[in-house]
Amino acid sequence: MKTTQRKNLYLLAFTLVVVMLGFGMIIPIMPFFIDQLGATGSDLGLLVAIAALTEFTFGPLWGSLSDRTGRKPILMIGMLGYGLSMLFFGLSTELWMLYASRALSGVLSSAALATAMAYIGDSTSDQERGGGMGLLGAAAGAGTIIGPGLGGLLGSGSYALPFFVAAGMSLAALLLVALLLPESLPPEKRSQGKSQTGLGSLRQLWQALFSPIGFLLFLAFLATFGTSNFESVFGLYMLKKLDYGPEQVGAILTVMGVIALLGRGLLTGFVTCRWGEARVIQASLVCAALGFVLLLLANSFPAVLATTGLYISSTTFLRPSIHALTSKRATLGQGAAMGLSNSFVSLGRVVGPIYAGVIFDINPSYPYISGAVILLVCFVISLVWLRGKIPDPGEKRS
Repeated sequence: MKTTQRKNLYLLAFTLVVVMLGFGMIIPIMPFFIDQLGATGSDLGLLVAIAALTEFTFGPLWGSLSDRTGRKPILMIGMLGYGLSMLFFGLSTELWMLYASRALSGVLSSAALATAMAYIGDSTSDQERGGGMGLLGAAAGAGTIIGPGLGGLLGSGSYALPFFVAAGMSLAALLLVALLLPESLPPEKRSQGKSQTGLGSLRQLWQALFSPIGFLLFLAFLATFGTSNFESVFGLYMLKKLDYGPEQVGAILTVMGVIALLGRGLLTGFVTCRWGEARVIQASLVCAALGFVLLLLANSFPAVLATTGLYISSTTFLRPSIHALTSKRATLGQGAAMGLSNSFVSLGRVVGPIYAGVIFDINPSYPYISGAVILLVCFVISLVWLRGKIPDPGEKRS
């Protein structure tokens, strides 16, 4: 990869760090912030889901728009809007204002995420794409690792301060993109209003499932739905089973975040180039399902660390590999394809936590049992749908 390309990827990665840092800072602050406004637990659940729902709806729209206008303008709109949404959240004094700012955050952050992935598709070869997607994944992981600690520190004096800091960082990232990031999609390669796929309607998303990337879109949804069973109720599960408090759960999440960061940043490109995305996806699904089962058997802190380490080291490669394979197989514009992929991931993030919370109330073990089953079903289906359809790395180079 050329030095200029690498610089551009690092700049893109920084913009995602800023976006995910804001998400991460919300995690420890949100319950206390909304409690001040008299909100309930159901309100908190809806606030968590609304951003993913709006990302699901608007991701394809932004991706398709970037295919026609170029990546840079859409990325800048996303960063500006995201900064404004953080500012509005910090200034909120009524519950409806929180809903509005969360919705705005989802609408506009989806522009940044989908366009960043499309930028990778424009700027990398097939062999480099898995590594490029992994770098963006590592950037997102870095934001989610640093964010909760920073949010807790800044929020000790004022619950609104973390949101103002996130808004300021978003403005800084916007200026860097405006001044330093070149456009990756030249005018002659832009679509001229021909591609209408993925403009956010359920009908169009349903039609996309029957396209050449349809199985990968379905896999992106189902894998995210399954992994949400692990992540969304993890803290509650540790409290119920082992009586862990925030210190133990926070330590485990930090270790998981570090593993994810190292895996995405340093290993994703290597493993996808060595074994190919299809094989990496299949191995990740099996190992992650095993992590679900082993967590049910873990009864000590070292055992929990080991099982969560297995789980996160597996899922670290899963989403970047699905995105990279989707990019390679896309017959429509890269922006539309990545917007669709991001939307199906967002749909899994909407439905998964709601489902996990409902069955957790029935039995705390059910989310982990069902999560393992879902990922194993994904694995079995992938054996059929990915067999013979994706050239392995050796075939690609020959």
